[in-house]
Amino acid sequence: QVQLVESGGGLVQAGGSLRLSCAASGLTFSSYAMGWFRQAPGKEREIVAGISGRGGYIYYSDSVKGRFTISRDNAKNTVYLQMNSLRPEDAAVYYCAARPNSYSDYPNSRAYQYWGQGTQVTVSS
Repeated sequence: QVQLVESGGGLVQAGGSLRLSCAASGLTFSSYAMGWFRQAPGKEREIVAGISGRGGYIYYSDSVKGRFTISRDNAKNTVYLQMNSLRPEDAAVYYCAARPNSYSDYPNSRAYQYWGQGTQVTVSS
């Protein structure tokens, strides 16, 4: 049974930082590309960042490029999202997701096979 468990969310002031983690189990982790998505109230779920199975390909949405960093540790079956210079508009529930390894179409949420339960990120102004 595949499980993705996010952690690291919380409340932070604008300009602050958070690091999200997503621990995976029940799958051959390096065979899966991983994505971080977010969903704010009343908005559609959107891609934040994605990383290929061995980390050689990385995707960022324009809204987070230069502020967020995605990484993975395949020995620990964990993917991370370092979020710096947080803005109020970054507030959302953040989800990690897994899909068979790919180097394209990261924003397509329907391509992802497994999802975590989400972790709340709140940014105060």
